[in-house]
Amino acid sequence: MKRAVSATEARIHFGELMRRVVESQEPIIVERGGKPHVVVLSVNQYEDLLAGQQEQEDWRELVQQAREQIRAELGERELPPPEEVLRQMREERDAQLLALR
Repeated sequence: MKRAVSATEARIHFGELMRRVVESQEPIIVERGGKPHVVVLSVNQYEDLLAGQQEQEDWRELVQQAREQIRAELGERELPPPEEVLRQMREERDAQLLALR
């Protein structure tokens, strides 16, 4: 469950708020005027968040490299529609399964 506190409560009880965040490993939302403004989270949670972002960036880079490689291999030819690629792959799989019988 997400916990939210007012900015005034966070300021008055900041030490307790920090302890609670670290012990529970759950972030606390700090509100001002009833609207969320910031989130207090543990260093472990922050590092996990950064690691997740890095993994996403690494994945995006791999996808971009694959796209560039496919474009280079295709040259002027058009990439077939995904449905056609899937149909061909299924046909190949079915042929392999039949050969095993």
